[in-house]
Amino acid sequence: MFMGEYQHTIDDKGRLTLPARFREGLGDSFVVTKGLDNCLFVYPMDEWKQLEQKLKALPFTKKEARAFVRFFFSGATECGFDKQGRILLPANLREYAGLEKDVVIIGVSTRVEIWSKVNWDKYSKDAEADYEEIAENIVDLDIQL
Repeated sequence: MFMGEYQHTIDDKGRLTLPARFREGLGDSFVVTKGLDNCLFVYPMDEWKQLEQKLKALPFTKKEARAFVRFFFSGATECGFDKQGRILLPANLREYAGLEKDVVIIGVSTRVEIWSKVNWDKYSKDAEADYEEIAENIVDLDIQL
């Protein structure tokens, strides 16, 4: 399980060091793709394969399903760590997430998310303001907090 929030920087070549705890959970090979809310999603290979099966089950006759699957998979790339524990993020993914220098890496249960610090600060500030309301609304999902 991935959890926590970490501040890092991305270098001029697009290399980013992930926290050691996350490196262990991701393994030697993992997938980075365009996430929601203008961040990147990082999946261990076993989680990626499970997600891939679920997405394959979406009805291809539905325009929204086709659009989502195309966008999600077209942005996906298989990654690994270099000897310094860094990953190389392709330019198209850095551009999508607005990654320039300061980034925030967060653990979200089964995946890791990579955010630009600016986007994360805005998102977390907005979410924090609605935190209690969000918690009330997810009670309908039978989740006990």
